[in-house]
Amino acid sequence: MDELAHFLAKFLDEGISAFHVVAAIEQRLVSNGFEKLKENEIWRLKDNHRYYVTRNGSSIVAFKTSDHEANGFLVGASHSDSPSFKVKENPEIVDNNYVKVNTEGYGGMLCAPWLDRPLSVAGRAIVRDGKGYSTRLVNVDKDFLVIPSLAIHMNREANDGKAYNKQVDMLPIIGSLECKGMFMETVAQSLGVAKEDIVSHDLYLYVREKSRIIGACGEYVMGPHLDDLQCCFGNMEGFLASENQKIAVLAVFDNEEVGSLTKQGASSMFLSDTLERIALSLGKDRQGLFAMLANSFMVSADNSHAIHPNHPEAADLVNRPQINKGIVIKSHASQKYTTDAMSSAVFKAVCDKAGVPIQYFTNRSDKRSGSTLGNLATGHVSINTLDIGLPMLAMHSCYETAGTKDAFYLKEAMRTFFSSNLRMGEDCFTLE
Repeated sequence: MDELAHFLAKFLDEGISAFHVVAAIEQRLVSNGFEKLKENEIWRLKDNHRYYVTRNGSSIVAFKTSDHEANGFLVGASHSDSPSFKVKENPEIVDNNYVKVNTEGYGGMLCAPWLDRPLSVAGRAIVRDGKGYSTRLVNVDKDFLVIPSLAIHMNREANDGKAYNKQVDMLPIIGSLECKGMFMETVAQSLGVAKEDIVSHDLYLYVREKSRIIGACGEYVMGPHLDDLQCCFGNMEGFLASENQKIAVLAVFDNEEVGSLTKQGASSMFLSDTLERIALSLGKDRQGLFAMLANSFMVSADNSHAIHPNHPEAADLVNRPQINKGIVIKSHASQKYTTDAMSSAVFKAVCDKAGVPIQYFTNRSDKRSGSTLGNLATGHVSINTLDIGLPMLAMHSCYETAGTKDAFYLKEAMRTFFSSNLRMGEDCFTLE
């Protein structure tokens, strides 16, 4: 379990942008014998083989075909993106002897934790490469930027509550006037290209602190991007460790934090297209595909809230998840989460078989719920689904806290899930 926690911390440190998350997953898949497919080519799949496909460099679907009759899919889904600040075009602002970087918010972040930390930028750039253009991963691997707080002497109400204006309060600086022109120059140097050869970019701020194991008993993992890389990690490790009887599918989507309404988001056709191509490549017709979907199941895994040590009043009166006490089943009356009685029962049976504890999360009835990717994905792939998560503190901070045991619990639950022969009926199921 300790080894798995340190492996998780390494994965968090690699995942400095959604593009880097997918690159890290791709590297793990290739080392485990997976073959890359391309969406613009015809697929000819083999039984008992391993494949993956990417979209936009920030979403990925991997799957393992079986030597059994292809009678359904078992899907584990999560997301690759986290709240951050995206760099705008023409990024530099010269003002009062400082060079600032013009950014805008990506997702619903907590702003305050971004202040007074060493920061840098990562993502991708499109680079002119001879007669063509190619995509390059970007990581300016240095302490490059900072967003400074306003001193309390200049704002005596700073500790009485602060409304942050992202265009005013949250712009990072790279240096003084002498640094004018150095933002894109530094990005180009990190890529080993001329600045003029960078045609366009998707660049995001990230914090430079590494992930670490903390707590008197080493029970917590603290780091960036735990939402949702902890679930990505647990799903991936369970997927790789499984011995599937049905077609096991690992799906990691981008853009969950901004609504998933992109070609690579959970609300796109990426998953449904991939599942249909798998079925057709294995000899099924459309009728056969629909029968497979009716006998399929998806676990949508996106981190959940733990009861806060200083604010227990923020939690539901009864359903109050605790860190390192097990996987959280999330439900919501208005279907912000897809969990219903049937899907909950299926996952409880999986966890019982795996020997993994479960907990429940519901919002306070007087609070607005967040949302996740499950109900968006099922708008395009109508299969039985539930939403789960791992309990954490400070969700949407740039540096979050979660439990080391819980990653192990998710790995074991998903290993059992992907290895199961689950048969779904209209009003019943069996799990072998």
